[in-house]
Amino acid sequence: MFQVNENYLKLPGSYLFSAIGKKVSVYSQANPDKKVIRLGIGDVTQPLAPAIIEAMHQAVDEMGKAETFRGYGPDLGYGFLREEIAKKDYQDRGCQIDSDEIFVSDGAKSDCGNIQEIFSQDSRVAVCDPVYPVYVDSNVMAGRTGDYDEKAGVWSKVIYMPCTAENHFVPKPPKEERPDLIYLCNPNNPTGTTLNRDQLKVWVDYARQVGAVILYDGAYEAYISDSDVPHSIYEIPGARSCAIEFRSFSKNAGFTGVRLGFTVIPKDLKCGRVSVHGLWARRHGTKFNGAPYIVQKAAMAVYSEQGRAQLKEQVAYYMNNAKVIRDGLESGGYQVYGGVNAPYIWLKTPDGMSSWDFFDWLLERANVVGTPGSGFGPSGEGYFRLTAFGTYENTVEAIERIKGLRRP
Repeated sequence: MFQVNENYLKLPGSYLFSAIGKKVSVYSQANPDKKVIRLGIGDVTQPLAPAIIEAMHQAVDEMGKAETFRGYGPDLGYGFLREEIAKKDYQDRGCQIDSDEIFVSDGAKSDCGNIQEIFSQDSRVAVCDPVYPVYVDSNVMAGRTGDYDEKAGVWSKVIYMPCTAENHFVPKPPKEERPDLIYLCNPNNPTGTTLNRDQLKVWVDYARQVGAVILYDGAYEAYISDSDVPHSIYEIPGARSCAIEFRSFSKNAGFTGVRLGFTVIPKDLKCGRVSVHGLWARRHGTKFNGAPYIVQKAAMAVYSEQGRAQLKEQVAYYMNNAKVIRDGLESGGYQVYGGVNAPYIWLKTPDGMSSWDFFDWLLERANVVGTPGSGFGPSGEGYFRLTAFGTYENTVEAIERIKGLRRP
C-alpha cells in the first residue's frame, strides 16, 4: 500500500489564515446583517496603478501578434526584468548584485517555503518568535523540526528567538545552540517592527562566524521610511557570503492577485565548493515554469518614473491607514507597536486576554477581524495583529468601533 509523507500529519490544525477564514465565514453566515471589516489578512485593496495596467495591456497586445508572441519564457526570468531589478533595487543602493543572481518567481511565499529543499535535512533552523507561519511549516513538511509540544506551541528541533516588548522586538543570536538556517523578516511580519543597520550587522557577522545562512524576507521594504533601516541585507558588508534575500511585488505594487516576486542568491554563497546559487538554479529550472511574460512586463512599470510616483502614493495611502490604526488604538488605551516602517500594527491584548479570545471578542462586539498573535508562535500569545491594507473608510470605521467598545 502506498505511504504518505508523515511529516504533513505533524502539522497542527489548518493553516492560520484558513482557520481565520472559516471562523469569519461561520460568523457572517449566522449574522448576515452585520458588516464585517477585515483587517486580518495582509491583502491589498487598492487597484493596480495606471502605469502597470497600461504595461499589462501592451503585453497582452503583443501576445496577440505573431511577430511579438511569446511562448515558454526563461525559467529564471526575462533578462529585461532581472536587469531592471538589479539596477533599481540593488546597484542604485550601493549593493553589488548582478542580474544573473536574481531568480524571478510567482511570489516570495513560494520561494520562502521552497528554499529549504536545497539544504540538508539535518539543518538546524532558527526563527524569530513570533514568525510568519510558512517558515516553520515548510520545515515541518521536510521533517526538520522534530516533535511538536502542543502545550508550549514549539517544535523540539527549532531554535526560537523571542521578540517581545521586553527586548524591543530585537532577536538575539543563539549562544548555546548553533543554527544552520536563520529566518529574518525585516520589516517584520507580524510585529511591524524593524532591525536597524547596526542590529542587522550583528546577524551578518554572527552568520559568517558560525557558518549559517540568513534567509532574509524583505517583502515589506517599500514601507521603510527611517534612513537607518536597510532596504536590503546586502547593504550590510559581508552579506553576499551568508544571505539569501526574498522580495515580492505583492505589497509594494499590489500584485497579490497577479503574483510575482524574486529571490537573490549571490554567487559568493557557498558550502565548501558547492554553489548555493547553482543548486537553486537547478531546483528552479526543474520545478518552476517561469512567471508569465505579461506579468513580468507589468512589473517593468514598477520601475518606471511614472510607476514609481503612483506606487509611492499607494504606499503612502496604506501607511496613512497604519497611522489611523496606531493613533486610534493608543488613544483608546492600547499598547501598540509597529505601523511606522511597516503596514502591520502589533498590539498587546488588554487585561491578559488570550489572543484567540480577543479575536472572538473583536469579531462579535465590533465585527472587526484581525489575526491572533499565538498563530505566529508562542511569543505571539497576548498580542494581536491588524493590517493597514484595508480601505481608508473601513479602517477609520473599524478603529472607531474598537474605541467605542468597553474594554473587556
